[in-house]
Amino acid sequence: MPVTPAPGGLQIREARTEDLPALVALFASDTLGGHGDTTAPEAQDHYRAAFAAIADDPRARLYAAELDGRVVGTFQLMFVTSLPGRGAKRALIEAVQVDESLRGRRIGEAMVRFAMEKAAAEGAATLALTSSKLRTDAHRFYRRLGFSNSHEGFKIVLA
Repeated sequence: MPVTPAPGGLQIREARTEDLPALVALFASDTLGGHGDTTAPEAQDHYRAAFAAIADDPRARLYAAELDGRVVGTFQLMFVTSLPGRGAKRALIEAVQVDESLRGRRIGEAMVRFAMEKAAAEGAATLALTSSKLRTDAHRFYRRLGFSNSHEGFKIVLA
């Protein structure tokens, strides 16, 4: 599946350490996420450790979407192989975030299509995601890209 050309010079690439402040700022500005993300200096060690763990995991990739030299979006792509489906490789897309002031410019679409292409190239049978029930606009967006509500998601807070 070819990637739709990114709008207006958008580049999607693997995230680099120097992107970390911009990535954290994207999550910290998210009013619906409810993850408690912050740009406060005392939290930065946690983000650096998480970035290093993702970078060291051969099954995970963190991406940055850059426009005019500025990080304007991000997502994480992970791969897992499981016994069901005859040992199928599955891809998960997580933490999809676009700068709120730039939403509606097809940046999110370019990122998700990029993830779809990468997952297919890695031999993934499916690409899955979860989205907060509060994100009704995101739900319409994902449906428009061909995703379906095939499962009911559950989680429990452990820490």
